[in-house]
Amino acid sequence: MRKLLSLLAVFGLLLSNVALAQNVPVRGKVLDDQGNIIPYASVKIKGARGGTVADADGIFNVKAKPGDVLVFTSAGYKAGEVTYSGQPMVTIQLSKVSQELSDVVVTALGVKRNKSALPYATQQVSGDELNRTPTTNFVDNLSGKVAGLNITAANTMGGSTNVILRGFKSLTQSNQALFVVDGIPYDNTNQSTGGFDLGNTASDLNPDDIESVSVLKGAAASALYGSRGNNGVIMITTKRGRASKGLGVTASFGVTVGTFDHSTLPTYQTTYGEGYGSAFASAGAPSPYFIYESVPGVNSGNPVQIVQTPIDAATGPIYDPSLMVYGWDAFSPGNPNFHKATAWQPAQHHNPTDFFVTPVTTTESILASGAGDKGTYKIGFTHSDDKDFMPSANMSKNLLNLNMTQNLSDMVNVGGSFNYSQEDAKNRYLYPYTGTTNIMTDFRQWWPTNVNIQELKSDYFRTLSNASWNWQDDGTYQSNTAGHIGIPAYHDNPYWVQNQMAETDTRSRYFGNAYLNFKPVPFVNILGRVTTDQYTMLVERRANVGSLETSFYDRRNLGYNETNYDLIATVDKNIAPGLNLRGLLGGTVRWDHTTTIDASTNGGLVVPGLYALSNSAKSIAAPSESDFRKQVSSEYGDLAFTYKETYTIEGTLRRDQSSALPTNNNTYYYPSVSGNIIFSKLVPNSTWYGKLYGNYAQVGNDVNSYAINNTFNAGTPFNGGTVYSQSTTNNNINLKPETNKTWEIGVETNFFHNRLGVTADYYHSVQSDQIQPNKVSTSTGFTYFYVNGGSLQNQGVELTINATPVRTKDFSWNISVNWAKNQGKVLSLYGGQPSYEISGYQNALQLVAEVGSYYNMRGTDYVYKNGQREIDNNGRYVISSNQLTDLGGIAPDWMGGVTNTFTYKDFTLSFLVDVKQGGHLYSLDMDYGSSSGLYPQNAGLNDQGKQVRAPLAQGGGIILKGVNENTGKANTVRIDESDINTGNYTFSSAYGQADRDFVYDASYIKLREANLTYTLPHKLFSGKAVIKGIDFSLAGRNLWIIHKNEPYADPEQGQASGNASIGFQNGAYPTIRQFSAIVKLKL
Repeated sequence: MRKLLSLLAVFGLLLSNVALAQNVPVRGKVLDDQGNIIPYASVKIKGARGGTVADADGIFNVKAKPGDVLVFTSAGYKAGEVTYSGQPMVTIQLSKVSQELSDVVVTALGVKRNKSALPYATQQVSGDELNRTPTTNFVDNLSGKVAGLNITAANTMGGSTNVILRGFKSLTQSNQALFVVDGIPYDNTNQSTGGFDLGNTASDLNPDDIESVSVLKGAAASALYGSRGNNGVIMITTKRGRASKGLGVTASFGVTVGTFDHSTLPTYQTTYGEGYGSAFASAGAPSPYFIYESVPGVNSGNPVQIVQTPIDAATGPIYDPSLMVYGWDAFSPGNPNFHKATAWQPAQHHNPTDFFVTPVTTTESILASGAGDKGTYKIGFTHSDDKDFMPSANMSKNLLNLNMTQNLSDMVNVGGSFNYSQEDAKNRYLYPYTGTTNIMTDFRQWWPTNVNIQELKSDYFRTLSNASWNWQDDGTYQSNTAGHIGIPAYHDNPYWVQNQMAETDTRSRYFGNAYLNFKPVPFVNILGRVTTDQYTMLVERRANVGSLETSFYDRRNLGYNETNYDLIATVDKNIAPGLNLRGLLGGTVRWDHTTTIDASTNGGLVVPGLYALSNSAKSIAAPSESDFRKQVSSEYGDLAFTYKETYTIEGTLRRDQSSALPTNNNTYYYPSVSGNIIFSKLVPNSTWYGKLYGNYAQVGNDVNSYAINNTFNAGTPFNGGTVYSQSTTNNNINLKPETNKTWEIGVETNFFHNRLGVTADYYHSVQSDQIQPNKVSTSTGFTYFYVNGGSLQNQGVELTINATPVRTKDFSWNISVNWAKNQGKVLSLYGGQPSYEISGYQNALQLVAEVGSYYNMRGTDYVYKNGQREIDNNGRYVISSNQLTDLGGIAPDWMGGVTNTFTYKDFTLSFLVDVKQGGHLYSLDMDYGSSSGLYPQNAGLNDQGKQVRAPLAQGGGIILKGVNENTGKANTVRIDESDINTGNYTFSSAYGQADRDFVYDASYIKLREANLTYTLPHKLFSGKAVIKGIDFSLAGRNLWIIHKNEPYADPEQGQASGNASIGFQNGAYPTIRQFSAIVKLKL
């Protein structure tokens, strides 16, 4: 490889010395047929290499000699030519194309093609559309803008985003779309670890550097990516250097402030407080609902009533402000209420918003670019600071982008890009269930309203101690003194968690390429390219001495590298009258290398606050290390014939040879065939455009590294000897990639001079040879055995409508509608199994793939009679003996988005409404929160106007709706809800309800984003002014959840990313309404 690079360098130097003919400067202007400027039109010399680009005012400068023919092209216009005869100024007018879809889109391997020639479904989003509302992760802004693209984003700082095209295709492998930047694969692995959501690595891309995003939806569009193209492709084209009026510099400054959508935050009942019924009842106590014991130094040693602080539920006594009791704060040294009784009533500051802070993000970006006869350059830098709504949580990013091209001769040009990103974050979102460190599970599942958050804050910062509202019942908290306090029962002080148990992470990434293009003849191009994508990560977790859990320090070092060597030849030639041949032949060698090292202290920290492995109380265990390597060698080809710009037939073939597969069976082929017909050209003098296309393709989903042979795990040495253990997973020497066979048909139309465009697609895919870690008896020495088996089908319809209902000289209204419906179905599973467990959750709930169905939630349900719930003779629900009843699928029935854009002179207003209909989710928050009595439905008044939780003798209790299991008549038995400790409590699946009650319709309608931009008139910057333009923008994101069915949460909120991240909520974070102000300067 070094020899090849050296030869290319020498070859480039030789070519750069080739003498070129003398030219003279030529200046000109590009206009449309109405005399309006056409910005950024391409200008080339016919028969020569190189050229330039007009600026934003249509002005261009190029060198030419008399007799040269200048060729002008611009998207949406017919090409034009002018012969240069020595005139000082050249002006040309280009005519708009009539109805034909002339947009240029980026396809597989970065090849640009006219959209009218494509025989498969693609959809393009411009960088301007993508960045109407600022974000630190551009992927989130694709939501609602592409038919068939399902985006689910976490409502958290730097959180994960699921990017699913046309449904889930694999049971166990990744279903995320492949990201490709400028024709080069870009890793989007979710590197979350330790329960912290570290987000997807595609967020390392600079949103301000994106020119456009093309979404390749079907297998035919992505077939040239072979075993990586199974889930569709997100093709990103970055900005390039271009000639412009002025300095060619664009700078932008933005600030985003967030507010909370209160419909996604819990509403608490404020009738009952902390406790677990009569759990601490004692003889002689005034009330069975309080602890009754003596406290040193209080009430002369006589017993006093103490709130059940060891309990974290709100199933205690009814509030009574006239009753003076000793709460959790009475045992927090330094607290004003230390050793004092206070009124038994809800705290003034008990809501999550009393803990949250105002989130603020600032962004500064600068981009400089230029172009001349011989080359282009671009350099950009973006810095952002994100202060999250959780205290002491923040993230900063630095993004640097460089790109250069140089024409060494008429036949050779070289170029390259270098992109660097640095991301540093503190206190990321913790998504698994934990009763100790996940603050949001506290707020949603275990949060009595007698807890004053402001007091917790004051106590922490006053003493820097873990003063908790939830003291452990070990006999120590009653004797708390300054510097010596007991430990919590279940929950640390939230301010202690954020400051003394902080998570931190950093990621440094380099992504770039160097290439050489050689054109031996005008219709042939040969590309040689080397690309690399490399990053390192350090993730640190910690818990200081004084935490509920044993103090520790843990670190994870990760390294990732992907290197590709490409050699690609393309041809584009008219080989006969009306017949065009376009072909591609290439090869790629790809190297993947991933390493991890995990190490942790053992037995606690010796010195508090010193986070180092050397500060371990005991000898640390051997670090857990991994080293994954993989090589894939690929050859591929693409051949297309187009006749009279009306008929196109195309075929592709890719061959992948993977080191992750057995040597005797490591090669697989991925073919596709497609065709289209522009049927509007068959109608004489048609004033509309229509194209029909269809295709068939086969792509794959590759096997992970080291999934073939069994491996051993190294453990901590024992008595000086090395210890190895066999993995509990039995790998499979015959394992092979999953195979996806897809066919698709579609139609594109355009009417009324491009004012109405309609695209419709139908697709059908079957992914077979599903890779499953199948459970086996532990008597075999293994827990799982990897197998191929089963198939999963997806079929659906996609519809896109683009219209311009109104267009005048000063005003226009554009509307874009995307709609998609996917139907998934499991056709079969390995060994004839009826279902396969994707994931298990709390309360024995499961997410399963079920034959004849799709991805479904399973859990407990009721027994029904004539559609009504059965009630036993005691007045309680009858729960089905089947603990794994189907509770509903997680996939939406359909989804869509509507974008409206209004332009009036220099003002532009746009807004997007995003819709998902159908699908289900299970809320552990609502289930566990009900078991701890947090929510209004767990208290309140019954049909007699009495407190539900009052004893039956006082008119309390409830009559559950349903029919008697024996008689079928309406239930009339009133049940007691007054004491959870004695079993008189039925709220939640733990006490009398079924999981069914906590499964919700996941539908929503959202005002996803809105933007108002004012562009100062160009005439203000005429002449030699340094500033060439100024834009002012006000933008908003997640502004309004117009409709949802789930209480107190956003149904879009999931659990990080992956196959099991949708349909389950635990510790759901609130939705943040974001309001942004942006100023953009052009110099």
